[in-house]
Amino acid sequence: MTILVVGALHWDVVVRAPRLPHIDETLRGSSVAYQFGGKGGNQAIAAARAGADVAFAGRIGSDQAGAEMKRRLTEAGIDVSGLQAGPDASGMSAAIVDEDGNYGAVIVSAENHKFDADLMSLPGGCQMVLLQNEMTHAVLRQVKQKAVDAGVPIVFNAAPAPGLTGEDLQSVDVLIVNRLEASDLLGHDPLDTDWAGSVRRLQTLVPGSAIIVTLGGDGVCSARSGQAPRHQPAKKAVVRSTHGAGDVFVGAFAAAYADDAPFETAIEKAQTAAAEHVSGNR
Repeated sequence: MTILVVGALHWDVVVRAPRLPHIDETLRGSSVAYQFGGKGGNQAIAAARAGADVAFAGRIGSDQAGAEMKRRLTEAGIDVSGLQAGPDASGMSAAIVDEDGNYGAVIVSAENHKFDADLMSLPGGCQMVLLQNEMTHAVLRQVKQKAVDAGVPIVFNAAPAPGLTGEDLQSVDVLIVNRLEASDLLGHDPLDTDWAGSVRRLQTLVPGSAIIVTLGGDGVCSARSGQAPRHQPAKKAVVRSTHGAGDVFVGAFAAAYADDAPFETAIEKAQTAAAEHVSGNR
C-alpha cells in the first residue's frame, strides 16, 4: 500500500513553561527543544511508523531546517521525490507546553505556501491521499481533484478548520477533526458535549463521508457514511505532553485503514498510537 501525504513541514521550537502566558506577560520557561513538525510531516512519519509505505509531497526552504526535515523524512523510509525546495525560509512553529501537557502554538508557513501542485503526481500504487489544511486552499483543491480523477480515496484532517468552505470538504472519504475544529465547521459552542450530535451534523455537512471527531481524554466519536455515531473511550495513558498527538492519531489511522482494517479497528489502533505518544513511550 502507498499513502501519499501532501502537507506542510514546520521546524518546531517547543518551550516548556508553567502555563501559557497572558497578553503582555513574560514567563520563565524550564526548557526548549527543536523538533520536526508540521501536520503533513508528522502524519507522514506516524503512518510510516505504523507500517505504511508513505510518499510525501511538500516544500522546504534553502536553510538548515529544511535540510534537517528532509533528512528526518528520509530516515523514516518515506519517499521524498515529491518534496520541492525554494530559496526562502522553511516553515516553522513556536509552541508552549504547560505543566499539564497542554500546549498552544503559532505557525509561519513560509515556503509551504509556495508548493506547486501542478508539479505533483500521485505515486504508482497509491491507495490513499492524506491531506490537512496547512497548505493553501488552491493546493488543497488541486490535490483533491487529482485524487478524485485517479479514483484514490481521500482522508482529510481539516486542521486548522477556520477558512474552510463547503467546497473544501466535498469528495472526502474520511473527515477527521478534533472537537474545536468540529465547532469551527459547525458554528457551535466548543464546550458542547453532544458529540454524537456533532457527528450527525458533520454527516449532513459532508454527505457520503465517514466522520471522526477526536475528543482527547474523552475518546473518539465517529460514524461511517449512513450509520449512527459510535463512541470509543480513550486509552489509558499518563500524559506527558499532548503536542503532536492528533497527528499521530491521523497517521496511524491512515496506515491501518489503507491496509484494509475495519473502520473501528483503525480508530482503535490510532488511539493506541496516540496514547503511547502522549505518555512519552516513543
